[in-house]
Amino acid sequence: MPTVNIYTELSEYACHVSIPVQWGNMDAFQHVNNVIYLGWVESARVKYFDEYLCKNNLNNLEVGPILAWQDCKYLFPVTYPDTAEVGFRVSEVKSDRILCEARIFSKKHNRLVAIANNVIMPYSIKSQSKTKIPLEWIDAIEELQG
Repeated sequence: MPTVNIYTELSEYACHVSIPVQWGNMDAFQHVNNVIYLGWVESARVKYFDEYLCKNNLNNLEVGPILAWQDCKYLFPVTYPDTAEVGFRVSEVKSDRILCEARIFSKKHNRLVAIANNVIMPYSIKSQSKTKIPLEWIDAIEELQG
C-alpha cells in the first residue's frame, strides 16, 4: 500500500487522537499486539462520545453509549517507536444503534495500518437495558459531521 498524507486522511474524521506507541505494547513477535489497536480505537471512541455527544459528562448520564460489537482489520505491523494517529467518526445512525468507523495510521510509516468498525448501543443506566438513541446525540452527530 502506498504512503498517504495521514493528516489529509484524518481530516475526514470528526475525532482524532494521537497515541504514542509504548515499548510494552509490543508482543513476542516484536510488533504491537493486536489488542492494543482496539484500545487505541477505544480512546478515540470515548473522546468522541464524551466530548462531542455527552458534553464531558460521560460519568453522569442517564443514557450512556456501550460498545455492542467491534471488528478490526490489521493491515500493517506497528512497532516501537511510533505514534498511532486514530480517526473516529459515526458512519450511520440506525433506529436503535450507531455504526462507527475508525482508521489507525502509523506516523512513522505514513500509512494506514488498521481499519475498525464499532456498533454503539444507547444504554439506560437506570433500567440496565438498551434504550432509544437520545435526540441530543443525533443532533450533535449532525452538527459535528454534517
